[in-house]
Amino acid sequence: MSQSTSAANSTPLPLKILASRYFLEWLNQSQVSLALTTYQSSRLMLIGTNEMGQISGFERMFERAMGLFAVDSERLYLSSRYQIWQLDNVLQPGQQYNGFDRLYVPRVGFTTGDLDIHDLTVDRTGRLVFISSLLNCIGTIGVRHSCTPLWKPPFISQLVNEDRCHLNGLAMEAGLPRYVTACSQSDVVDGWRDRRREGGCVIDLQTNEIIAAGLSMPHSPRYYQGRLWLHQSGTGEFGYLDFSTGRFEPIAFCPGYLRGLAFLGNFAIVGLSRPRGDRTFTGLALEEQLIRKQTEACCGVMVIDLQSGNIAHWLKLEGVVTELYDIQVLPGVRQPMALGFQTDEIARLLTLEPIAPLFSSVPFD
Repeated sequence: MSQSTSAANSTPLPLKILASRYFLEWLNQSQVSLALTTYQSSRLMLIGTNEMGQISGFERMFERAMGLFAVDSERLYLSSRYQIWQLDNVLQPGQQYNGFDRLYVPRVGFTTGDLDIHDLTVDRTGRLVFISSLLNCIGTIGVRHSCTPLWKPPFISQLVNEDRCHLNGLAMEAGLPRYVTACSQSDVVDGWRDRRREGGCVIDLQTNEIIAAGLSMPHSPRYYQGRLWLHQSGTGEFGYLDFSTGRFEPIAFCPGYLRGLAFLGNFAIVGLSRPRGDRTFTGLALEEQLIRKQTEACCGVMVIDLQSGNIAHWLKLEGVVTELYDIQVLPGVRQPMALGFQTDEIARLLTLEPIAPLFSSVPFD
């Protein structure tokens, strides 16, 4: 299975999509689609099924696409190189556009500068909250400036544009920021790279305390069903944090560098990347695990049963895309697409709100 749809002109992409036997059936029965980001090849990717039950892959180009958050199936937030985009679905229920049942259009852009935004989300007040790895802090959209800093780790001495600890992941609980992951507790520029094997930690934002340490490149913390789930990317393991001991408890090994995590029922949906051959990825236990298990790293998505740890379904990407960063589930969506800025389609497609009165009903004095 290797069908994909081009964002611009419906021609085959230089990308091959391979799926396990029942992956598409699982998507159909669950009535969901998936949204993925890859900063390595600057893509927002939308994976669903068409009317014939075949895979539907759609992409749009956003430079260094990373953090992704779905408010619901009607709105997405996406971080790119120096902007955050709000994409809104413009189709009415039951309406289609060229066979697609969701059409996400970038309606609002926030220019932040290059903050190296990783995880982003929306809190229960509707405020956009994100991790700036460059500034080692949690921030939100600024009115006149690049951002408004909200919090920094206790071991970071000052807010400065130096990626010191590689703060990257943000988990929400009850609609509020609760946990973050960092790759080290370093307070010097780029110092986290020296502690990639065992310097990672989890911080509880309520207490400002480190509740887990000794992790290898932790990413994508998510609070779900009473547990804090996360990736220990440096070892290729997905699992949860035991709050009583502060230990990471792995439930599954995946053949790749793990980033991106979403949930659907009793399944975790995780993203895998092929490690690059640079200093960031070399020298990790993941390399040793792959050799021991006599396999190679892959790029794609794995669906993990939370009870057994078994891989229930998988999707592999081969070709131009070798890394993924984030994953979101789009409930009730069969075949989504989006507009971007590489073609003039975004200039030609016009949608209107219902007509509104020019003046209010209050008479003039």
